[in-house]
Amino acid sequence: MCKFPQVCMKKYSKNKNQSSNLFFIYGLNGAEQIFNSKKLDIVKIDVMKDGKAFGKKFINSSLKQFRGKVSNLPKDQILKKYKGLRTQGIVIHFTGSLYSTMPRYNQVKKDILLIALDNIEDPQNLGQILRTAECGGVDGLILPINNSVGLTQTSIQISQGAFLNIPIYQCNNLKNEILRLKKEGFWSVALENGLNAKPWYEVDMRGKTIIVLGSEGKGIRPLVLKSCDFTSTIPMKGKTNSLNVSAAVSAVVFERLRQTLTQKL
Repeated sequence: MCKFPQVCMKKYSKNKNQSSNLFFIYGLNGAEQIFNSKKLDIVKIDVMKDGKAFGKKFINSSLKQFRGKVSNLPKDQILKKYKGLRTQGIVIHFTGSLYSTMPRYNQVKKDILLIALDNIEDPQNLGQILRTAECGGVDGLILPINNSVGLTQTSIQISQGAFLNIPIYQCNNLKNEILRLKKEGFWSVALENGLNAKPWYEVDMRGKTIIVLGSEGKGIRPLVLKSCDFTSTIPMKGKTNSLNVSAAVSAVVFERLRQTLTQKL
């Protein structure tokens, strides 16, 4: 059984970093998340006759709201149309942007954590980061349009539903975006090795914080790094001197979560 949503996209956007407007998602859990989402427009729904979808109360009640868009197909047609996909008897086609508009934080006093990614080119890494960030209570993910992979079929799939549950922002210039957010009360922390870098657990990440990470190969670009207030590092004892960026996000995000939870005790 497919536990998490599987997503496929029909791409027609010329900008490789912009998500296409046409998607389809399959599986019971994926269908439930789409039905719960308020920012997507359902175009059509293919349902297998007498399939698992009809046995789920929530799915059944949701289908009734889209009667004119539902096609009941026999099993052989579903298997042929979606060959190789574990649909669990339901496929939802939808449109909508998966990116959000960055809010203003001038008047916000509570803890806010944003993750900014630079030079991340692997969609699998992005998918893992989305999943970890959503689980760790991150308030948003910032992706530069020209220096990071955008939302793709792979990243959405690997995120296992997190792409619908965490705001994802795009910006034209990451350095300028960090500087703008600093004017709204944020501290920016770059996770990068350096002589003055503090261990990640010694950096106070409470309040309004931006954590900036780069890829294992290219790291953070110099101008972006220069815009950060602090540099932090994760000391390692093994012979491998670099940590996968998604693993680094896990360490930092859950240390920040520990700090904020400890503060409330």
